[in-house]
This record gives sequence, structure tokens and C-alpha cells, in this order.
Amino acid sequence: MGTGAMKIYNGFAVLLLVEIVVFGSFMAVRTATGLLDMSTSLLVRVDPSGNGDFKKIQDAIDSVPSNNSELVFIWVKPGTYREKVVVPADKPFITLSGTKTSNTIITWGDTGEIIDSATLSVFASDFVGRFLTIQNTFGTSGKAVALRVVGDRAAFYGCRILSYQDTLFDDTGRHYYSRCYIEGATDFICGNAASLFERCHLHSLSKVDGAITAQHRNSPSEDTGFTFLRCKITGVGTALLGRAWGAYSRVVFSLTYMSSVIVPQGWDDWGDQSKHSTVYFGESQCYGPGANVTKRVQWSKSLSNEEVAPLLTMDMIGGPSWLRPTPTHFKRGSTIIPANANGNN
Repeated sequence: MGTGAMKIYNGFAVLLLVEIVVFGSFMAVRTATGLLDMSTSLLVRVDPSGNGDFKKIQDAIDSVPSNNSELVFIWVKPGTYREKVVVPADKPFITLSGTKTSNTIITWGDTGEIIDSATLSVFASDFVGRFLTIQNTFGTSGKAVALRVVGDRAAFYGCRILSYQDTLFDDTGRHYYSRCYIEGATDFICGNAASLFERCHLHSLSKVDGAITAQHRNSPSEDTGFTFLRCKITGVGTALLGRAWGAYSRVVFSLTYMSSVIVPQGWDDWGDQSKHSTVYFGESQCYGPGANVTKRVQWSKSLSNEEVAPLLTMDMIGGPSWLRPTPTHFKRGSTIIPANANGNN
């Protein structure tokens, strides 16, 4: 598949800006500046005890040169990192990885405007987050983003993303979330990205009819939306699957377990009935006590296998062209060492 190719998936137009190239056992990403070897990464270690290259995550990110053109693997040792972290737009190809989600915690407690409150903000493209807990501890009285993702081609694996309102601001770009736990109460997955959530656990803290999603697509020309595949929904009270932040809001749940936390109507129009003819809220082959669609709002969709099939693959976000494997070798200066020599996997 070539650089700059355009493919259409059930209304999602995907521009493929990078390309995976395979020559035998050599794997690379073709970028605007050439081939980038995906098997070998520069290793930077963060350890709060002082036994790494840096004690703080932000210091490690700051050490990456502007207009970075090689893979950088920032290995975050177990600890609680009380810092507000930003990955700037001019520092692509960074992986931020813990070893175990439960003991590698990035925490802050900010509020204010949704674009400013995030504990971790990712503006760079080609970012990967692994085995991290990302939380905003501000509380229940205002906007409090844990993770904001603005950059294109970002992937998160096995992360816990925790707050109350606007937990995950999935702002813009194409993103992939695999086996993540996302917790909140009000619009806790929001934004206007084109994202696939696979085998994620969504936990609602809402006591009465909070919204899990608030997708912000504003026109039919925007190739954005959230798809949830083989996920699980639990909660403590009652919740909506989503409400229409944008007039053309687009959210699909497929093969997802829905507990009784989901209210029968399922979806909300944010007080604007004109959105009934423009939003795209769909469900396919979901199960559990909250998955009964007989009392759903009439303007939501029960999707056939044929309608939902193009969304049940990473192709919908151009994933095969940019999702990269974990490096097998790391560089420390001019020395290359196998990944397992550092305890990484």
C-alpha cells in the first residue's frame, strides 16, 4: 500500500501517510525523509530512584531532539510520577512504556478548559503508550482530562486512563486503543478523532445517565468517529452509550458486552432534535442486559453484518500502514542490545 493512498471504509476516508516496508526480517516505516527501521530503538530510561537516565518523564521527552527521525523507547520504571507531561508535535516516533500498568502511574489534578487540563498531552504523531496508568485526580466538579491525544497515528496498549469528566479527550487524528481500561462519568471518551477501541473495558462512575462517549464530528466531510470492538461496559449507576456533541457525531459498538448500567434509550441528542437525521449511532451483535435494542431511540441504528464488517478491522484507521511492533533491539550510544537483555517485552 503506497504513501498517500486513500481508502474508503463505510464512510471513513483514510489517508495513508506512511507505509510499512518488509524486506525479509527487516521491517521499516517509509516516511517523508526515508526508511525508518522499526526493529531497533534508542533506549532512554526513567527511574525515580536516580538509576536511569532521568528521574522525570518530561525530562526524558525533552531530551529527544526536535524533528526526531528515529524510534525512541522511553522505558519508565515503576513509580508514581506526579507531573504534567507533554509530547510536543515536533517529536514523533516516541514510545512511552511502563513495565506493569498497576505500578507505573502518571498523575496530576488539574481542571479548567478541556484543552488545558490533561495529565498527559500527546501532540506528536506516531506515538505509542504501553502499560501506563494515566490519571487526573481533580475530582467530580469540573472538566479534568487524563489523556489528550492530538497527534496522528497514536496507539495505546494495556493502559489505564482514569478521571471523572472528559477522561480521554480523543481530540484529532487516527488512534488505536487495545485492552485499555477507561473510567469516568461524564462524556469520558470525547473528541473528534477516528479511533478504534479493541477489547477495552469502559467503566462508568455516573450515578444517573452519564454519557460514555461524546463524539464531536461536525460535518459529513469529516472522516472521524469512534468504533468499539469486543469491548466491555460496566458501571456503578446508569449511563448512556453516547450523546451527540457534534451534529454528525459517529459512534459504533460491535460485539461488546453491555451490563445493565446502559439505559434502554441508549443514546442522547444533546437537546437538539435536528441531529436525529445527521448522527450515526450504531450497534451490532452486542450482548448482555444492557444490549437490548428494542427501546433504543428510533434514530439510532441496528447494523447488519454487512454494514458493520468494514469497521471490524484496523483498516478503518489505516492501522496496517502505521501500527508498529515493539522493538526487538535497543541502542545505547553505539551499542545495540537485544530487548530481553533489558527486561522489556
